[in-house]
Amino acid sequence: MGRITARKRVTRITVGGRTTRRDDLLAVEEPLEIRVGRAPLAVTMRTPGHDVDLAVGFLVSEGVISRGDQVAAAIHCAGPDGENTFNVLDLTLATGVPQPDASARRDLYISSSCGVCGKASIDAVHTRTAHPVADADLRVDPELLIRLPDRLRAGQEIFEKTGGLHAAALFDARTGEMIVLREDVGRHNAVDKVIGWATREGLLPLRGLVLQVSGRASFELTQKASMAGIPVLAAVSAPSSLAVEHAADAGITLVGFLRGDSMVVYAGAERIVADSAAPTADPAEQLVEHTTAD
Repeated sequence: MGRITARKRVTRITVGGRTTRRDDLLAVEEPLEIRVGRAPLAVTMRTPGHDVDLAVGFLVSEGVISRGDQVAAAIHCAGPDGENTFNVLDLTLATGVPQPDASARRDLYISSSCGVCGKASIDAVHTRTAHPVADADLRVDPELLIRLPDRLRAGQEIFEKTGGLHAAALFDARTGEMIVLREDVGRHNAVDKVIGWATREGLLPLRGLVLQVSGRASFELTQKASMAGIPVLAAVSAPSSLAVEHAADAGITLVGFLRGDSMVVYAGAERIVADSAAPTADPAEQLVEHTTAD
């Protein structure tokens, strides 16, 4: 699996039992510098693999491009020491596509847990989408939704070996067919990778698809869904308050705690259609305690 995983010697300690030494397989985390027209745009910590998808998805998320044909070329190039470590990727935009302005550049690197670190201000991340979804005429059966986490988990080949990666996948909202799945040490990178793949395939806007993620739903994930024209975002864990606010503002259906045979719909419940999905009590009168998982 090359640079996706790394083998390390570890010590396993069992209290009251044996202490053993063995090899363990870890998910690789390395920096990727994204350049546009040879100018540095951002550095993100990611799991190597599908780097072009990641970079293209990042450009969509940042509002630099809105279609795959707006990227003319992408090439890995040498780093400062002259060696090509495949950790620097330079993208060339198509003729007539404006270069990203200074406000789009990240002041700091993007960690694997934070996709908006380094933004000049919170206002800068409220990027206007070229693919609005508020009017997307889409209905999703809740019985289809409850099957997606297991399908996502079954497709996580590297997680199965390391236990250390997030995943994101696009599913057909009517058939439940998985369109694409990507894994990465960063949840936002996994989402950028699936969006980037879809962009390069000419599929944007993704108005007939559900974005399923393996962890929580943060603001940055609803932002990315909005920029790619995805009307439904489903997560196995909790959303943040800002994620819920943004989803409601953007017209995105946001589902959290999608586990077993239940889910919590935080925004856009009108797209989830089935009698069994109707609330049994006024949600304003209930406060449900959840056990969260990152």
